[in-house]
Amino acid sequence: MDFARQQRDPTRHVIGITFVIVLHVVVIYALVTGLARKAIEVIKKPLTATIVEEIKAPPPPPPPPKKIEIPKTPPPPQVYVPPPDIPVPTITSEPVISQVTPVVPTTPPVIAPPAPPPAPPAAPAVVKITAGAHISGGDVEYPPAAQRKEIEGVVIAHVFVDEKGNVTEVKIIKSPSARLFDAPIISTLMTWKFKPQGGKWIGEIEMDFKLTN
Repeated sequence: MDFARQQRDPTRHVIGITFVIVLHVVVIYALVTGLARKAIEVIKKPLTATIVEEIKAPPPPPPPPKKIEIPKTPPPPQVYVPPPDIPVPTITSEPVISQVTPVVPTTPPVIAPPAPPPAPPAAPAVVKITAGAHISGGDVEYPPAAQRKEIEGVVIAHVFVDEKGNVTEVKIIKSPSARLFDAPIISTLMTWKFKPQGGKWIGEIEMDFKLTN
């Protein structure tokens, strides 16, 4: 039999209804006979309550007493007592006479005087030269700036020549206007070359600059 058919069975419904009716009858009977009143009286009786005290734990033991440290006082410093001065006995000894040896005087060594320094090489002689004495190089010309300003005068120059005849240096000894004559003359004379003479020498050249009408 399936579940739907069980639910539609009238027998199950009759049993449930009968159980409900019997339960109501029992309750009505109890009310009528006073069972409910007895139950109420039982409930109304005073209830006795017992108070249980809480058991307290014993207090902890007191802490041990602290030790009081007494500071130690240092011992008093000892006073230094110097020892007594003991005089040192002086021992006197008799003088001992030893044999005196005569000292023979020695002659001091003769120190030779230092050799004189070598004499410096003699300065090369100054030789007068003419404008055509050189074998190569440019010719000395009248400086254009001096011409424009119409400056005339004599220029004397020293030409320093080495062993090979090359000019190594030029010095202007005399000049009417250093700014206009010196630079062009020096640049020209530095290009000169002479015939080797076997040593260094200095040539002096005199140049007379005059304007022509």
